[in-house]
Amino acid sequence: MNVNELQKIAEIVDTAAKDGNAIAQLSETYELTLEEAYEVQALSMGRRYGRGEMQVGVKMGFTSRAKMVQMGLDDLIWGRLTDKMLVEDGGEIDIADYVHPRVEPELAFLLKRPLYGNMTPFEAMEAVEAIAPAMEIIDSRYENFKFNLPDVVADNSSSSSFVIGNWNRPDQDFSNLGMVMEFDGRPVEIGSTASILGHPTRALVGAARMAAEAGMVLEEGWIILAGGATAAAALSRGLNVRLDAENIGRVNFSTKA
Repeated sequence: MNVNELQKIAEIVDTAAKDGNAIAQLSETYELTLEEAYEVQALSMGRRYGRGEMQVGVKMGFTSRAKMVQMGLDDLIWGRLTDKMLVEDGGEIDIADYVHPRVEPELAFLLKRPLYGNMTPFEAMEAVEAIAPAMEIIDSRYENFKFNLPDVVADNSSSSSFVIGNWNRPDQDFSNLGMVMEFDGRPVEIGSTASILGHPTRALVGAARMAAEAGMVLEEGWIILAGGATAAAALSRGLNVRLDAENIGRVNFSTKA
């Protein structure tokens, strides 16, 4: 596809995310390759930057082997995070701003220096300032929650909002920390950081490699979301959502009644 066609698709995706309205699957009209889908993602996010948003990190997706197999993948996907997507710990969101909002427990990395290219887990962790419990609010903007892989990637890999808890020292074992996500005090998802590629650091390594492939550097001060530790749970009105993560604390937010 030419740039004008990709710009047109990016406008469709951006408007859907901005207005919280569902759109038809792109794949019903356009035959996007995965590479073109990432171009649409970049162009769509560029429209947000033009409105004053700033990129503050990236999120990794499809970080479970089962999900990769289900989607016919042999690699991760990723999306971009902006300052406007950050929800304050203990804050409130209005699900009317979303289309199909779901939430999943994650681990977040905070970078103390840039990260770029192929590296070992040890080398990647040398760039990490801190780790924190986090939740990502994902939201596919497609009607009936139906999409294929290029649809997902073009839609910023379903990234919508995220919440970060208190930061912790990174020189501890976070390979298999228990995680319990609750709605109004009732557990809805229970899992472990080990579900993130066997070790969350592998997601960090993947982020550095995939960013380099896209010609992008993961900057000092950026946040890297490692990927879901459990399945995502659908959100509804009037919920208090809390994640308790073993050894590293808790994080919470609520949905407007």
